[in-house]
Amino acid sequence: MKYKHLYLITILTLMLCTNCAKTAEAKVSDANDYDVYLATTENLTVDRAKQDELFWSQKLEQAPNQFPYLGKLASTYTELFSATGDVAYLKKAEKKLLEVNEITTYGNPSYLRGLAYNYISQHQFKEALELLIKAELLGENLQMTQKMLFDVYLELGNYKQAQSYLKRFENLSDFDYLIRLSKWSDHKGNLDAAIKYMEKAMGIAESSNLKHLKQWSYTNIADFYGHAGEIDKSYRHFLKALELDPNNAYAKKGIAWIVYSHEKNPAEALRILNDVTQSYKAPDYYLLKAEIADYMGRGVMSEAELGLYKTAMKDEAYGDMYNKYNVLLHVDKKINLEQTIAIAQIEVDNRPTPQSYDLLAWAYFNNGNLGAALNIVEKHIIGETFEPETLYHVAEIYKAAGKQKELEPLKKELLASIFELGPTMTSKITKL
Repeated sequence: MKYKHLYLITILTLMLCTNCAKTAEAKVSDANDYDVYLATTENLTVDRAKQDELFWSQKLEQAPNQFPYLGKLASTYTELFSATGDVAYLKKAEKKLLEVNEITTYGNPSYLRGLAYNYISQHQFKEALELLIKAELLGENLQMTQKMLFDVYLELGNYKQAQSYLKRFENLSDFDYLIRLSKWSDHKGNLDAAIKYMEKAMGIAESSNLKHLKQWSYTNIADFYGHAGEIDKSYRHFLKALELDPNNAYAKKGIAWIVYSHEKNPAEALRILNDVTQSYKAPDYYLLKAEIADYMGRGVMSEAELGLYKTAMKDEAYGDMYNKYNVLLHVDKKINLEQTIAIAQIEVDNRPTPQSYDLLAWAYFNNGNLGAALNIVEKHIIGETFEPETLYHVAEIYKAAGKQKELEPLKKELLASIFELGPTMTSKITKL
């Protein structure tokens, strides 16, 4: 009997050691890697952009007829928006771009593209499309316009047109083409191809040694690696982005997500995000902090972060930029559900993609209209997208409709996407 107990103890010890090894293997982050980028008091990008703002403002004041200075100011404000998340800068850029396009009677393709880019950032995709069609007719630097037309048609859910434009500038040695081919592959559900093409683009960025291209490549490939379950690669490339710009909020957010979703260390994730939101003001960061606080059982903190988000949403400058977040938040909190349907419908009108239709279906479903939700799913969503969040909503709708056969493959796919969905979703998916 004594030897039997010893045998059992040995087996249990081995199991515990195995579990310890698995835990150690699962942990990919090390605070020593990224602490150097936290609490950074200096932001060279913002400092340089503010110097540029002053320079071009003075030049314009001295020579009001020199309209190219308006374009320079717009570029400066766009850079400040990217670096700070402050929507006021995006609106300032829009104002300058409108001025310079009016002066040039909407006849300069470069300024048309600049305003279109601004509208894309504001989720005004139809307005962006109108400007790009004008730029295309003018013809100057046509390929750059065609690349942006691909972007906008993809955002609008016009996939046939998007693919036709992708073919017009096909060039496997071109960075711009490769990143769009990667995006197209991801849209089609081919993650392996998306990663392959993004890696090729990253190689071009590195060989050209252009900082902004490298930084963009690193954060985007990090996202793809995360989707593919290659968490260590994802983490390493977010760190590479931070090496280039210690204030890169998106890279810090990416690391915080790894720490939270993969390593189940919400306190550390919050520490990272608290650093980011001291200087970066995008409202969706408050929502992420609220989710993590809720996961920790810290309801007061969660409500405080939601309060910051709601306060930000009172700023009309955001327009329709946060419709998606507002729909999901209203549904989650079971508030203003009829108004939520109206917001989702606006998003469909602005951007008729499967993801927008998903918001409408989800709003109807949570308002008790299963029939309308199911109809939207079958007409506009199934087979059109592979986004885990959308597929979860479809799965819940199928479950309510008794479509168990259709539900099962979705459940398997969702269980494989827990990293993307976050730890709060695990129990919801297992209950499907």
